Amino acid sequence: MKKLLMLALLGVFVSGALMAQSAYITFNRDYYHLLDRYEVLKGDFNPYFHSGIKPYRRDDVAPFFNSLNSDGLNRVDQFNLQYLKNDNWEFVDGETDKSKNPLWNTIYNKPSDFYYHRDDVFDVHVNPVIYFRGGSDSNQDEMNFRNTRGVVLRGSIDRKVGFYTYFTSNEVIFPSWTSDYVQHNGAVPGEGFWKPYGDNGYSYFSARGYVTAQVSKHISAQMGHDKNFVGEGYRSMILSDFSNAYMFFKLNTRVWKLQYTNLWAQMNADVFLNGNGRPTDGRYPKKWFSMHRLGMNLGKRFNLGVFESVMANQADWSYYNPVIFFRWVEHQLGTPDQVMVGTDFKWNFAKSMQLYGQFALDEFVFGEFFGIDGKNSSRNKHGLQVGYKYIEVFNIPHLDLQLEYNQARPYTYQEKQEYQAYTNYRTPLTNPRGANFREMISIVRYQPLPKLSLNFTGVYHYYGADPDEETNMGGDLLKNRLQGTDGLGLYGHTIGQGVENKVMVGSLTASYMLRHNLFLDLGHSYRRRTAQDLDSPEVTNYSQMSLRVNIGREDYNY
Repeated sequence: MKKLLMLALLGVFVSGALMAQSAYITFNRDYYHLLDRYEVLKGDFNPYFHSGIKPYRRDDVAPFFNSLNSDGLNRVDQFNLQYLKNDNWEFVDGETDKSKNPLWNTIYNKPSDFYYHRDDVFDVHVNPVIYFRGGSDSNQDEMNFRNTRGVVLRGSIDRKVGFYTYFTSNEVIFPSWTSDYVQHNGAVPGEGFWKPYGDNGYSYFSARGYVTAQVSKHISAQMGHDKNFVGEGYRSMILSDFSNAYMFFKLNTRVWKLQYTNLWAQMNADVFLNGNGRPTDGRYPKKWFSMHRLGMNLGKRFNLGVFESVMANQADWSYYNPVIFFRWVEHQLGTPDQVMVGTDFKWNFAKSMQLYGQFALDEFVFGEFFGIDGKNSSRNKHGLQVGYKYIEVFNIPHLDLQLEYNQARPYTYQEKQEYQAYTNYRTPLTNPRGANFREMISIVRYQPLPKLSLNFTGVYHYYGADPDEETNMGGDLLKNRLQGTDGLGLYGHTIGQGVENKVMVGSLTASYMLRHNLFLDLGHSYRRRTAQDLDSPEVTNYSQMSLRVNIGREDYNY
């Protein structure tokens, strides 16, 4: 894997065909919703980027901003459009805003940049990253908080090689249910190595970084340590941003109405971690992930994606072929590597409305899948998503609705061999719940004033938990597929088997933008869990206030 990545990187940067490029816009659901809503309102897909693979490149989205006509927009839309242009000002046509009172004529000359320098050779943008949060949890005696400080830097050299780096130092005490999740998995969601902080907190250093290049007019490359997301939903059943960042090399090829993405990644296997967040032997074993996805715009309003991916506990050159079927490779190698195939789509079927969805197939036996030979087989493993977006509900400006349903059958994403489950650093690569669940999500977003945004997110989980550590009912991806299933049989496996759990989470957040990318958040969450092994419902009320700069809003909707 290392040799392949080095050769690929060398090939990218010695190519004489290198063209202008940029860094990517970090995946942030509130930010990406703005991009999404204007495309849905427009109806037709934009010709500048495909939304099936996230994040997006800044120089790809800037032409989309330029194409939006600001004439006739209300003041909230005008504010949003100007905000997006200011945030990507180096790629936007015409003049963008300058700070009214730049400090010492050196910092914040542009609203989006603490400091920048741009000439014909070197382009660099530097910004602080801050997240201060204080919260009260009804199931905790002490106040929980987040203290994040760091720096983000992006830019390019010769307009041909782009770079991005982000690093923060963090001390966190999570809400009670998130602490339970961390204790069970031995990992902080979205992060890697951690250390205890006090009695109930966690301390960790977060870092991401990559380089980018435009290999040719139609092919771009990215190599580094970051995350990727596939799909249009709040969750992804294919590849999400929930786990820790990982080392990868990615090629994006865009020709006509097609986008073909190749992703090769090295991830951390699911070793047992001791109380300091380290594996017991002092080193993390690795596993290897590869994915191909082809996205096609069929007409102006329907996009179809097909993908295949493989998780292997040993690297093999055969998986590095960018135009081959992984299942064939697996058969030729004689390996039991975890191969998945599936599809995703989005359809702007009516004015201001979009349908989207995903289907990920883990294992397929024809007779069992269609219930001919046996019902609810443990080999019938798949994940499903169906979603709906309605922008400006009933023509109410800036009232947006999103509804989403997700499910994964028992044992989906698990595997029989060591280090082949769809996980990274002991957290799922897809949905936070893993498998053996059904989930319904509703999101209402309302922006009554240019700088004020309201968000209500409601989540309902129905899932089956294991009655003990030795039993595997198909939901915990950290368990081996063959262990803990003695006596359960091949058939009769249904979603929710095991200890039945029902969880409802409702979160209301108000965010006010004090200045560009400086937000004040006020929020309250209500969580209620009932389970067969609980005498009474487990209820949590959680209130929080936060101040954040150049970082997305956290949520704990699981």
